[in-house]
Amino acid sequence: MSHGFGTRAIHAGQQPDPTTGAIMTPIYQTSTFVQEAPAQHKGYVYARGDNPTRQALEGCLAALEDAEFATATSSGLAAETIVLTDLGAGARVVAGNDLYGGTYRLFEKVFRNLGLTFDFVDTTDPAAVAAALETKADLLWVETPTNPTLKIADIRKLAEVSGDVPMLVDNTFASPYLQRPLTLGADVVLHSMTKYLGGHSDVIGGTLMTNDAARADRYAKLTNWTGPVPGPMDSFLVLRGLKTLHVRMDRHCDNAEALAAWLHEHPQVERVYYPGLPSHAGHEVAKAQMDRFGGMISLELKGGVEEGKAFCSRTKVFSLAESLGGVESLIEHPASMTHASVPAEERRKAGFADGLIRLSVGIEDLEDLRDDLDQAFG
Repeated sequence: MSHGFGTRAIHAGQQPDPTTGAIMTPIYQTSTFVQEAPAQHKGYVYARGDNPTRQALEGCLAALEDAEFATATSSGLAAETIVLTDLGAGARVVAGNDLYGGTYRLFEKVFRNLGLTFDFVDTTDPAAVAAALETKADLLWVETPTNPTLKIADIRKLAEVSGDVPMLVDNTFASPYLQRPLTLGADVVLHSMTKYLGGHSDVIGGTLMTNDAARADRYAKLTNWTGPVPGPMDSFLVLRGLKTLHVRMDRHCDNAEALAAWLHEHPQVERVYYPGLPSHAGHEVAKAQMDRFGGMISLELKGGVEEGKAFCSRTKVFSLAESLGGVESLIEHPASMTHASVPAEERRKAGFADGLIRLSVGIEDLEDLRDDLDQAFG
């Protein structure tokens, strides 16, 4: 019997504790497991390799993403590191040109030095992606919606043009409630669990999901061998967050849709980036591959960079902070914060203005969020 998303979010991967009947998966805060005799054990040996709390989380994650396999890691960047380590020296990655700053830094500052090459392309243009893949490539790396300009890549079309080149989709901004890339043709889905999956700004984590058993086995082994595993408390916190993912995402979307429409008409706003607006270049594709349009909005003010920075410092309900996807609303200036590691010329090439402001719209009362932004305009 197949269950709906909310039922899976609450129950998948979990059973009542067999010893006590506890309904919540216990936090197995242990580093090692006692064996009955040498190599005779209950499936757990050492907690870096596996832990029952983490295993329950991975089962739930896989169920939500329509995946066969999930590997949880200690951060989103740890998940990215596992993927790139698996590719190895000499590999070529074709990636979107509008990426999270930490991803770009990992590519350029770490893995380029280890012998991988990276070429950046506009992933909203399937023809440009196809041209980039005419030279041998080992992975196509896609974010959709992108961070921070919220561009939309057509996952189905990219799956067609990528052919035998595997495609990874970073699904952090959408969450599996709004978009399931594996069902659209992706080979690997990556999340920073820190964001919407955890949802409460109290945990760092990452995950990789796939339907390819051999790939999943390599990712799990590499995570064990290199060590970036989430602890049992981290796993418990994300598992707890997942139980309300569907409820939270609906409120994030309600608030963001209303604020984006209001900002779009505001006389002091130059431009709003939100895929739910009919004026957004990727609106039709987003409508076809996402169930709703998400909780992230970017905007540019008519006053430019300095007015944008000042605006970020005047909000009271929106907190000035990096990260996103928590229940509380956040505001930031990407060029000086989350994307400071991306060179200015690269940012501008991707259509990312220096004065851009990014909003992570939380689940507070809409009127309070709108009033807060209204007073910040001054």
